[in-house]
Amino acid sequence: MNFKINQIQHVGFPVMDIKVSEAFYQKLGFKNVMASNYGVRGDKGRTVMMGRDNIVIELYQMGLDEMMEVINRRNGHMEHIAFDVNNIDDAFTQMKKASFRIMEPEPVFVPFWKKGCKYFNVVGPDGEILEFNQIL
Repeated sequence: MNFKINQIQHVGFPVMDIKVSEAFYQKLGFKNVMASNYGVRGDKGRTVMMGRDNIVIELYQMGLDEMMEVINRRNGHMEHIAFDVNNIDDAFTQMKKASFRIMEPEPVFVPFWKKGCKYFNVVGPDGEILEFNQIL
C-alpha cells in the first residue's frame, strides 16, 4: 500500500450498557464529543465517541442479535489499549484512590525499550483492559 496513514483515529469497544460505560470513561477524564443512534439489520444501536486530548474511544451498544455475534467471536478481539502517561506512580495512586479495578498490586517493570517501562492495567465495565504505561 502506498497511501499515508496519519495516526490511529479511534478505538472502538462494544458495550452492554452505554450509560455505564460512558460514566466509566468520564471518570477517566473523557468527554462525550459525539453521540448518534444507528440501525443494523433492523436492530437499533447507539454510538458515543469519548474524547480526551487527541484520544478518541468509540463506545457502541448494539441490538441483541449483533451483540451476540460479537460475544460469540472466536478471533479478532482486541486484548487491550495502552495509554502513555508521564508519571506511572501518580497515575496508579490516583486510579487506586478513585476505586478503579486495577489488575496489579503496583506498577510492573518490564525491560522493554531502552531503559524499560512500567505499567498497570484497569478493567472496564465490559471487561476491556486499559493499560497505563510509562516508558522510562
